[in-house]
Amino acid sequence: MLKTLTQQAQTILYDESQLQDDPQHVFNIDYWREKSAIIGSATGRGTTWFLQASNQQLALRHYYRGGLFGKLIKQYYLFTGLENTRPFKEFRLLKHLTEAGVNVPTPVAAKVTRFLGCYQGDLLTARVPNAADMIDILNTDRVTQTHWEMIGREIQKMHRAQVCHTDLNIKNILLDDKENVWIIDFDKCQTRKGEAWKAANLARLKRSLDKQQRKGAISYQASDWQALLAGYDQSQ
Repeated sequence: MLKTLTQQAQTILYDESQLQDDPQHVFNIDYWREKSAIIGSATGRGTTWFLQASNQQLALRHYYRGGLFGKLIKQYYLFTGLENTRPFKEFRLLKHLTEAGVNVPTPVAAKVTRFLGCYQGDLLTARVPNAADMIDILNTDRVTQTHWEMIGREIQKMHRAQVCHTDLNIKNILLDDKENVWIIDFDKCQTRKGEAWKAANLARLKRSLDKQQRKGAISYQASDWQALLAGYDQSQ
């Protein structure tokens, strides 16, 4: 059950069935530090913290801008309503995908803090357990044609839910130790009507594979892409 908690300039949207800790504390990294519950981190635009809650592992991420504008205004966004904020939109999109049976991180809580017409945002999700992104995996013997077909099927499930992943690249696809494919990082992604955009979304992924291959970062062949497309087409 989704609940909303508002105190002064701060609003938290959370899933009561997923969150057993106090929603007012879970976005404060010192809260987890005092519990000795920080189990790891990853660095991108900012730091994603991996946390051990009482019922599951979590990932905590603060929203930062990218690009040139992000160097000037790193973590503030124009506030035009709660449902237009990046944390709330990503939370609800992940909820939609989870309900559609797509392997994505389960949304746990989202926080928006307002400042003079602007806001900062944070997102708390369930951590995908024992998983690595495909760039790390592709240079091992672990990836088979079956795995490529599985990736295609998972993307098709996402597309069937009418979600366009605007940053669909190989680093945002994970494989866990139980051979499950996961898709992550849905910031700024959206639902779209129709079918025309889906081929372009797949083409974006292929460009990311070709780019990594040119850099020598991955072991990848044309037959791998054909296996992915076969998995995608089988699911339609």
